[in-house]
Amino acid sequence: MLRYAADRRTMLWCLAMPVVALSMYVVPAWIPYLCPLACYLALSAGVIAHNHNHCPTFRNRKLNEAMGMWLSLFYGYPTFVWIPTHNLNHHKFVNKAGDATITWRYSKKHNFLVAFLFPFVSTYWQQEPTKAFIAKARERNRPLYRQILTQYAVWGGTHAALLGLAMALHGVAGGARIWAFAFLVPALFSLWTIMFFNYIQHVHTDPWSEHDHSRSFTGRLINFFLFNNGLHAVHHETPGLHWSLLPEAHAKIESTMDPALKPVSFFAWCFRSYVVAPFLPRFGTAQVGRAPYEPPPGVALDVRFGDDLQAVDSGVNVARV
Repeated sequence: MLRYAADRRTMLWCLAMPVVALSMYVVPAWIPYLCPLACYLALSAGVIAHNHNHCPTFRNRKLNEAMGMWLSLFYGYPTFVWIPTHNLNHHKFVNKAGDATITWRYSKKHNFLVAFLFPFVSTYWQQEPTKAFIAKARERNRPLYRQILTQYAVWGGTHAALLGLAMALHGVAGGARIWAFAFLVPALFSLWTIMFFNYIQHVHTDPWSEHDHSRSFTGRLINFFLFNNGLHAVHHETPGLHWSLLPEAHAKIESTMDPALKPVSFFAWCFRSYVVAPFLPRFGTAQVGRAPYEPPPGVALDVRFGDDLQAVDSGVNVARV
């Protein structure tokens, strides 16, 4: 029933998510060892949700809807929000005016403080396209609106049940602690990290360029563990392309990209940018090409939110919008 055989690994990761989380319910002493793994799997849930919204995992629509609900439990929030904030907004504006996730809203500088605070700023500004999307769904697409409400109900109801189960097994205080380490901390880590990735993949890039609009991390390790989501430029150019096909597509454009926008190691790049650069500025980033806030002469931007609602296929796939 999978559309691509590579998603066998996706399903393996999805099955590992509850195993790791609920193992902490069974043996609380394992929390220090399993919570970091749960954080990684929650981040993977966000990455998989991103992939799933662009290119559905299954051939069957109901299974795709169930997949979105399953991922919501570990990602930390109903996955429909990827549609208005990412598919219909970020992919449309790509760090230009109108993008709720612009990297330059309050500062054009790039340093650790700006990068650290960005997820909180981004969360606030993503509320507008999300609210607009829900309002339009309620008015124009009742099946989609019911699906959104169902995701909220399943997400909230399941976590209430999981918290209740933990308290029944380990007492109120102990149960709350276990649920927090099994689900809450990983979800917060996932939500923050996903938006931090978005920041570093676009800060000081050129959204007016054909290929230099995004920073791509090309290392094999990060792309294995994040399902090729390091290859961000080619994803923006072919958003409906399955994640397993991104390396081949990236190879076709890599030679045309600015060298500063295709670092190999994510951790080495972060070390240079946030540890070394404050003392040796030449190791920091510099604006590549035209800045996002400097449109070419004669370019007018349409910054409306949610006008592509009719392109949504039951809230699952908005590929190539």
